[in-house]
Amino acid sequence: MTDRAPAVSLEEVTKSFGSRSVIQPTNLDLAPGERLALIGPSGCGKSTLVRMILGLVTPDTGRVRVGGIEVTAATAREVRRKVGYVIQSGGLFPHLTAEENVTLVARLDGWPEERRRTRVRELAELVRLPEALLTRWPRQLSGGEAQRVGLMRALMLDPDVLLLDEPLGALDPLVRARLQQDLRQAFTTLGKSVLLVTHDMAEAAYLAETIAVVRDGAILQRASMKHLVETPAHPFVRELVVAQRSLSEAIA
Repeated sequence: MTDRAPAVSLEEVTKSFGSRSVIQPTNLDLAPGERLALIGPSGCGKSTLVRMILGLVTPDTGRVRVGGIEVTAATAREVRRKVGYVIQSGGLFPHLTAEENVTLVARLDGWPEERRRTRVRELAELVRLPEALLTRWPRQLSGGEAQRVGLMRALMLDPDVLLLDEPLGALDPLVRARLQQDLRQAFTTLGKSVLLVTHDMAEAAYLAETIAVVRDGAILQRASMKHLVETPAHPFVRELVVAQRSLSEAIA
């Protein structure tokens, strides 16, 4: 943790869609270099908070800042250059090769070819993707390979913040476990500020330092996994922790 200004800050944000309240008044800070996981059931508001950070959803009230810049329609483009965004299944453009997906924004920003190639090689090594796969179309990649390409794309401009919205949810357990290991290593190597959305408590504990439990658009508790287990602040937090049973417990 650090005394520096937050990498991301949400101040008293709220959001409703029609008559349905999706986000209750919420404050959330992500410190520079911190790894924080948002966990909760589907529809609880986790992804909406992430989209607010990107400027894809405008809060009804409150303010969102990234790197000290308030996120507005006028600043959204600048903010997105500071943020890497990874979604489930990679979210790759099907008409572009893997490498073209990775370098898309860098090409639009006018990066020279050699700089792009050097950066792609660095990232392929970081995420453990064989360079031979970079010429393939997304449909020719496995789920794990596509997810690695999606992570490379998010890291291409060396952003300050990484947002990962259920990035491993569609993968089979073995591929997911390998990618979890590689993601944790990458996070340690890069030292980025990371906000991870997941519904898997074990994944949250493995990849993040702190966990924020979200339900019905409100953060019920934010703490380390140890504190969530030992001192749950809400019955739902206790229920969520108990529900995450290990394989050894299941077969005992």
